[in-house]
Amino acid sequence: MRDYLLKIKTNSSSPSSLGFKFSIFSGLGGFIAIMTVSLLTYHFNAPFLMAPFGATCVLAFGVPNSPLAQPRNIIGGHLLSTVIGIGCFYLLGDEWYSLALGVGLAIGVMQLTGTTHPPAGADPIVVILGAKGLAFIFNPVLSGAIVITIIAILFNNLSKNRSYPSYWI
Repeated sequence: MRDYLLKIKTNSSSPSSLGFKFSIFSGLGGFIAIMTVSLLTYHFNAPFLMAPFGATCVLAFGVPNSPLAQPRNIIGGHLLSTVIGIGCFYLLGDEWYSLALGVGLAIGVMQLTGTTHPPAGADPIVVILGAKGLAFIFNPVLSGAIVITIIAILFNNLSKNRSYPSYWI
């Protein structure tokens, strides 16, 4: 028990702020990305937006060099997690165990495929509770993830201090 408790204790402190300029630039990127998918939703009367995309923007613009924020992870993670969520919903309905299995499987499959993207861990919950069908894979998941990724590429590279993506595959 003592060893377990010692793992929880830490000698490290929280990292310092990334600074005003970096933070404002990150926030502006998230604003532009969500504004764009929101406007696409409005103008095309089709869904391009879902709640997990807010967290995707935190990664894509706030920590763009993170492996979790790369295009492969954003698009692949959301696609795999959504497909898993739809499968769980079709097979098990909207039960507590379907939600738990969906999230657990999504985590495992994302890790196995090298597409881990934490916001995508919420996709099975969104799919199952919203009783979403196969069309949800394309709109909003695929279309929205691609739009956010394109904006992250264009916007992050406007800054001389950023280079995005770190890798594609």
